Amino acid sequence: MVKIRLARRGRKKLATYDVVIADIRSPRDGKFIEKIGTYTPISDPATINIDDDAALAWLLKGAQPSDTVKRMLSYRGVLFRKHLQIGVIKGAITQEQADAKLNAWKQEKDSKIKSKVDKLSKDKESAAKARKEAETKIREAKAEAIRKKAEAAAAAAAEVETAAPAPEGEAPAAEAPAEA
Repeated sequence: MVKIRLARRGRKKLATYDVVIADIRSPRDGKFIEKIGTYTPISDPATINIDDDAALAWLLKGAQPSDTVKRMLSYRGVLFRKHLQIGVIKGAITQEQADAKLNAWKQEKDSKIKSKVDKLSKDKESAAKARKEAETKIREAKAEAIRKKAEAAAAAAAEVETAAPAPEGEAPAAEAPAEA
């Protein structure tokens, strides 16, 4: 029996996968019949590169996808294409109708993916802008605190000078030991 499944590649905590056609008796990362694509789950949205024609050919031959690969093939429209192709084979619809339905589905799916990517980039920019504004507020608050502290120190020094003026005939206390 033949399965369409993932074979792990990449280093620790940076996994990438190959989408392969393999015998069910072979190990996960072992011998396979054909490599039909790659999958990188780390990126957002996940990067899926699959040869749709090869995947469809193997599905029509009877290859069974694993659960994860089945979701990926559904996401890419391969399972929908298989469904339409079976309808064409049975004579329920024509090939042109099937192609039109598939193209309409793909355009809708591409617009959803593009809107998600745009939303993620917009959120990233707004988060950076908010972080910069928060840093600016903190910097201004620190500068204001330093300015107030300097004004308070200057006011205290002026207060000391005006509160205790030295008699005109006597030398100030700070100068007396220096003269002695």
